[in-house]
Amino acid sequence: MRLLPLVVTVVLTVALAYYIYIPLPDGIQEPWKLMFLDAAFRATMHLASLKHWLGIDHYVTSIRGSTAAFEGTMKGLMSSESSGAVIPGVKVSDIDFAGIPVRVYEPPAGGEGHLRRGLMFFHGGGWALGSGKKGSYDETNRMVSDELNTVVVSVEYRLYPEVHFPVPYLDCLAAAKHFLSPEVLAKYAIDPERVAVSGDSAGGNLAAAVAQEISIDDSASVKFSVQVLIYPVLQALDFNTPSYIENQHIPILHRPIMVQFWLQYLGADLSLQPQMLVNNHSASQHSTITPELRSRLDWTTLLSQKYKKNHKPLVVEKGSHELLKEIPGLLDVRSSPLLAGPEVLAKCPRAYVVTCEYDVLRDEGLMYVRRLQDAGVTVTNDHYEDGFHGCFSFTMWPMEFDVGKRMLRGYINWLQNNL
Repeated sequence: MRLLPLVVTVVLTVALAYYIYIPLPDGIQEPWKLMFLDAAFRATMHLASLKHWLGIDHYVTSIRGSTAAFEGTMKGLMSSESSGAVIPGVKVSDIDFAGIPVRVYEPPAGGEGHLRRGLMFFHGGGWALGSGKKGSYDETNRMVSDELNTVVVSVEYRLYPEVHFPVPYLDCLAAAKHFLSPEVLAKYAIDPERVAVSGDSAGGNLAAAVAQEISIDDSASVKFSVQVLIYPVLQALDFNTPSYIENQHIPILHRPIMVQFWLQYLGADLSLQPQMLVNNHSASQHSTITPELRSRLDWTTLLSQKYKKNHKPLVVEKGSHELLKEIPGLLDVRSSPLLAGPEVLAKCPRAYVVTCEYDVLRDEGLMYVRRLQDAGVTVTNDHYEDGFHGCFSFTMWPMEFDVGKRMLRGYINWLQNNL
């Protein structure tokens, strides 16, 4: 009987190791830390799905609850650490812009007549998770406000399942128009020639879409000076780009999860995921997807050979006739900024686009860089060869990654020199 506890311990240890371990490319630094992070994320997802199946809670709200509990624990642990989360002199206010909740970070007041930079930030989270008020987002915005003498406005747009597209986009657009109004800029002493829009992942999607709309809005007297897109989500017609295939099992954004995020955002039935994964929604027979439209996300011409390698495009001849009718948002440039025409892109502000080698979204970010450049827009692309999706958010103990800290510093440095 004394052997039983040992056997149980060994079995549980092996099972845990099996659950945690996943093969990762040699180029990823700190692999075990990423494995533990991914295992925690998967466990949270599995538990949330079980609770949803049992009718206890919606799986998204369950994930939010688990995330909030984790952040609360980390905040308690960090109370004895010198995290620097509270930066003296930065004033933080939770208010509304045009009825949309925002958090405003104001740097210490400067001398008479000195105008400050302005930056609007949209957080990531698949249009379902996250908050700009918490964790690394909050710390990053405090740093930017303090170091760059910038008024930062972080937007708390509404999320799935409470709302679907286009509500998050409309929330961000309304907040952006309010921020760019001469009255608000004057109130915060912001130079109207130095205002940026920024976001990561789904927030990068919203930042790109809002930047496009503001750029072509003739009624807007002030427009964004620059746009900063950190591994942005930009299209939903091709889930078989080289990066989607190569990185489909790389944490923390697995290919099926990204498709699920899209279906949720567009208010579609989640059972359509298998068809989307094989590009049945963008079959060549769909007359609404014209050759011109396809060319705007044709990675065979927009990517360099370094990323195309020996991959072949997956274009289904006869897919589902009804998918585009069921999900009209798939062709809406407000949800898929990569689909915008060259006449729109030509009016967009200078751009800083961050891409990661080990990210399913790598190629659409690179394609957007190419299309903006072809339209005459000045673009800086920082590509992190050891980067993975989400690393911009992992800059705080205990889940801090060196690549995340380098990415954060690159982000701040670029704003310092270009805004």
